[in-house]
Amino acid sequence: MTLILGIETSCDETAAAVVADGVRMLSNVVASQIDLHAQYGGVFPEVASRAHVEAIYPVVEQALADANVTLDELDAVAVTRGPGLAGSLLVGVNFAKGLALGRGLPLVGVNHLEGHVYSLWLTEREVPIRFPVVCLIVSGGHSEIVRIADHGDYTLLGRTIDDAAGEAFDKVARLLGLPYPGGPAIQRVAEQGDPTAYNFPRALRGEGYNFSFSGLKTAVLRAVQPPHHGKRQPKRERMSADQLRADVNIADVAASFQAAVVDVLVEKTVRAAREHGANEIWIAGGVSANGPLRAAMTAAADVTVRYPPLKLCADNAAMIAAAGYFRFVRGERAALDMDVRPNWPLVARAGATA
Repeated sequence: MTLILGIETSCDETAAAVVADGVRMLSNVVASQIDLHAQYGGVFPEVASRAHVEAIYPVVEQALADANVTLDELDAVAVTRGPGLAGSLLVGVNFAKGLALGRGLPLVGVNHLEGHVYSLWLTEREVPIRFPVVCLIVSGGHSEIVRIADHGDYTLLGRTIDDAAGEAFDKVARLLGLPYPGGPAIQRVAEQGDPTAYNFPRALRGEGYNFSFSGLKTAVLRAVQPPHHGKRQPKRERMSADQLRADVNIADVAASFQAAVVDVLVEKTVRAAREHGANEIWIAGGVSANGPLRAAMTAAADVTVRYPPLKLCADNAAMIAAAGYFRFVRGERAALDMDVRPNWPLVARAGATA
């Protein structure tokens, strides 16, 4: 049995986990910072870094205790190297390097997006996974469609050219006066709304596999902005949530916005799977928790659709440990002077392989 300690601090979750053989989760501890950042309507980098410093030691200690594992029993330490917030990444990477150096353990640097992919390996499944697959990675900072031919063999098919899907959810939620994080808040409100009430744009529909959500965000702003009777509004004027929501059915706006995002994500992913010979479709990342997205993808696809359990959709360390295991068994080791890579892509450009 190979035991990997995973550490994740890429954004606003301080997490540690112990995973056996890349597929069996022995522990998964997450210290969330949602309450800290809710007042800002998004992640405040400086606040996130300081919170990681305070939480990292007790979180790792708890993960080892929950797994009933000692440091002497570990085979390696896997840590998120990027992408993410530089200050947050530094906390996790430096802690992992110190632990690896002090205990003589191998160190493995993991791409955060690859971690989300490997959350699928930690789920119970009756049918074995069959490569190749097409994976839709959707989170607060990323929206990508990737073809996976085998472990570590990635080809980027498309990505967002502006806002990520999760970022759009957060911005629209803030616009509608809904709490952070925006994805769950919009889904809850949308359940009471009409998804056809507003004909919001589906950008780049039918054009390759890239996404664009900035125009959709602007369309929502125009839908909820009160009329100004021909007077030009100053660009920098900040309107209150009540002003923005005047005479607007928030549930209808939320439902219509969510439908527009889901439509584009599903159409492009299903088409990519068909055109690139995928045996399965995976959805990973924070937005993979969205119920309508899961249901629509399953209904539209003619192949198996897999997604992680809700507890593994958000940032966590079990997925980092799982990804780290498969790199570890391939003989990959990171140097102890490894630096963070805040803008590290899983695959550099569309059509390229990792």
